[in-house]
Amino acid sequence: VQLQASGGGLGQAGGSLRLSCAASGRTFSTYDMGWFRQAPGKERDFVAAISWRGGSTYYADSVKGRFTISRDNAKNTVYLRMNSLKSEDTAVYYCAIAGRPYTSVIVTTRSWYDYWGQGTLVTVSS
Repeated sequence: VQLQASGGGLGQAGGSLRLSCAASGRTFSTYDMGWFRQAPGKERDFVAAISWRGGSTYYADSVKGRFTISRDNAKNTVYLRMNSLKSEDTAVYYCAIAGRPYTSVIVTTRSWYDYWGQGTLVTVSS
């Protein structure tokens, strides 16, 4: 399984960025997908997740109302649209794929996700 994240870079406070993550090696359309982030010196934290059909999403409180996760199962790609960026959003962002297919509940814990992308750095300047 390979996950390739892209789209990070320098953003302005109040601005927007969109991250993408292309997956291969697993039947993408049957697995929940998640985004996590890790700021310097901190733990890797949950950001957002989307169900395998795309009908359900879940967000960390810190990004709710600002970030939107979506997926295109035809392209094996998951996205994270980040609006109203804040300096505290600065981190390396990782996409991840759930460890089991066809799950009925979105899980936010890191251990549930068994493959990870390489990470893409997002830096927000104020």
